[in-house]
Amino acid sequence: MARETSDFNGTPNANRLHISFFGRRNAGKSSVVNAVTGQDLSIVSEVKGTTTDPVKKAMELLPLGPVVIIDTPGIDDDGQVGDKRVAKSYQVLSKTDVAVLVIDNFVGPAAEDLELINLFKKKNIPYIVALNKVDLDMESLMTGEDGDGEEQYEFPTVLVSALTGQGITELKEKIAEIAKPLSTDKRLIGDKIADRDVVVLVTPIDASAPKGRMILPQVQTIRDILDNHAISVVTQVAELASCLNALKEPPALIITDSQAFHQVKGIVPDSIPLTSFSILFARFKGILDTAVHGARYLNQLEDGDIVLISEGCTHHRQCEDIGTVKLPGWIEEYSGKKLLFEFTSGGQFPQELSKYALVVHCGGCMLNEREMVYRQGLAEEQGVPFTNYGTLIAHINGILDRSLEIFYE
Repeated sequence: MARETSDFNGTPNANRLHISFFGRRNAGKSSVVNAVTGQDLSIVSEVKGTTTDPVKKAMELLPLGPVVIIDTPGIDDDGQVGDKRVAKSYQVLSKTDVAVLVIDNFVGPAAEDLELINLFKKKNIPYIVALNKVDLDMESLMTGEDGDGEEQYEFPTVLVSALTGQGITELKEKIAEIAKPLSTDKRLIGDKIADRDVVVLVTPIDASAPKGRMILPQVQTIRDILDNHAISVVTQVAELASCLNALKEPPALIITDSQAFHQVKGIVPDSIPLTSFSILFARFKGILDTAVHGARYLNQLEDGDIVLISEGCTHHRQCEDIGTVKLPGWIEEYSGKKLLFEFTSGGQFPQELSKYALVVHCGGCMLNEREMVYRQGLAEEQGVPFTNYGTLIAHINGILDRSLEIFYE
């Protein structure tokens, strides 16, 4: 059973398991997706290559819970446009927590299928192979075993029919089985605070703030504090001193927007732990240690070095945009070097990073952990320092060690 979830009242996509379906054209991949979800998520046609771009849908999939289902273009598409579609399918691997490879049971695995299975193994992506269209020839049904009862395939399989629904329940159970170890109780900050602790959040409302609402990192942090039965107090920089004076006792922690570090550090006494939303997310996404080492590389930049600044989402650029305006200015001012900057956003992230002296990534609130670790891993493999906004800004302001104390005490 699956049901769609509200964009406004559901688990953020970045915190959902990403289940991706792959397969050759006309293997019935999109039909299997529709059968698993119980919805017409993907267009189904006898015409090869109907799925031209990855299709994503957030939903509740029992017995797993909140997930993102991704249907990808055929991995055997050809021609100039087809090659681009295949490339998009392979890009999805970077965010895939569980992979389902759909193979036409009547045809059997092709070279493209075997290549993809090897990639699943290489990238440590849990996977299951769905042998589809078992309804076409029941008498010669491939059971995955030969006459002696030994397995024919060296990969895990389940027999399904998207047409009749045969094996779909078993497929969902298999997906849940291999996905279960991925489920964790990781917290943004809840594991570092106690019941009734007061946590002050500094959330500047400026030209870049979305009208009438708060940004996702702030909302998620507030929820995590409330889930831990602590007390959340929200203020802007200008009111921070008054806020602290109004409290009977010092707060257990102050979390600020990284852009306000230079102002907040002068207001908050050293005795009060201080960190930022971006640093929380570096820890939550599993890249904090790497981000700390990368931030300290700022001192080694040279004239002419190229710095990549990457954001996980796309948004309208403001005149004082953090990624394209403020960060480049702060980095050059701190390093004293004349640098070159390149920028990427959303799903764009270069595979080849060797020309960069440093990669500075946003907090990644819109990306799942696997994709953030993947991007960090690409940089590490190519010997390129990797950090994130908040960690770098803390270093620039001379308070990196202080902003990490709550995590390493």
